[in-house]
Amino acid sequence: MSPHDVARTARLAVARAVYADVPLYDPKRAPVELDLTDNTNLWGVPPTAERVLREVAPSVITRYPSLYAADLKQALAEWLGVSPDMLVTGAGSDDVLDSAMRAFGDPGDRVAASIPTFAMVPIFAQMNGLAYTGVPETADHTLDVEALLATQPKILYVCTPNNPTGCVTPLATLRALATRHTGVLMIDEAYAEFAGVSAVQLVREFDRVLVVRTMSKAFGLAGLRIGYAIGQPALVTEVEKSRGPYKLTSLAERVAVAAVRDDMAWVQEHVALAVSLREQLAEALRARGFAPLPSGANFVCAAVPECVAVGQAMRARGVAVRPFPALPHIGDALRFSVGPWPLLERCLAAFDAAVAEVLPDRAAVVNAGASA
Repeated sequence: MSPHDVARTARLAVARAVYADVPLYDPKRAPVELDLTDNTNLWGVPPTAERVLREVAPSVITRYPSLYAADLKQALAEWLGVSPDMLVTGAGSDDVLDSAMRAFGDPGDRVAASIPTFAMVPIFAQMNGLAYTGVPETADHTLDVEALLATQPKILYVCTPNNPTGCVTPLATLRALATRHTGVLMIDEAYAEFAGVSAVQLVREFDRVLVVRTMSKAFGLAGLRIGYAIGQPALVTEVEKSRGPYKLTSLAERVAVAAVRDDMAWVQEHVALAVSLREQLAEALRARGFAPLPSGANFVCAAVPECVAVGQAMRARGVAVRPFPALPHIGDALRFSVGPWPLLERCLAAFDAAVAEVLPDRAAVVNAGASA
């Protein structure tokens, strides 16, 4: 055995057992000319936020950030109509979700979620030594409430609008879950701005509801990794303990504060544009003989046979969309991020060519829809 093999064996021997089969996150996204895989804002950065980014003083970089992003909490509180002590921030919503699982789950406690949903949830559960149960959604793509509650989870996770389907869980269903669930209800609202509805009001009614959000999508700040959550003060304090200090950089906080305080008109304008183009894209897919799911997000998910092969054929043409093989009650599917219409036209052209290559029996319908 070589010295390298000995060192590698030693490292594995001291690793936590729950990490034994946790893979590094690798979505296999080689760079392409047009990437429509991650649902970020393809219109760019809000103008005031961009100006702050360009004009930031060097001291913002050389000094440590604030402990718990107090300025951003204040700005978010004013926008959302809550108090600053009802907010916790993190390095993206992923960081907040991970910290919340660590805060509320003892080893062996159960996390339950509907499937399909955000792919990192079972990984976060495993990383924190928690048991994970995925409950298939119903045939109409809604939560199976009784089956979820029957798992008796310590943490119940709901993504609405759901990723990857885009389906929105009604507020009445979320309120019923919050009423009946005895543990923590985590509601992931990464795409809430595009749905026009939010569960934030539930945090005023229930002391075990945590609404998790991000500035990576509607706000166009994905590269700065800014997430936050809203809940009762006692709840978010535990997440903040788990998360630790200095998690949000000074640069990220300043840009985020500027976006919330001065760029909301820009954000709302581009949210409305994304919603309009989402429906235009869905109609274009329907014209081609495909059936996109109703979406409340800034993406469209549609059943497409041989989705991996179709996705690869699109990549060969410089366009990337996200394949999801064998989704419950859907089958193979592709998820298309929404952006400016010229980008979507290019995406549809690549999609048409890929379908003709991989699914030649569908080509006639696709060609008819493309020329309609």
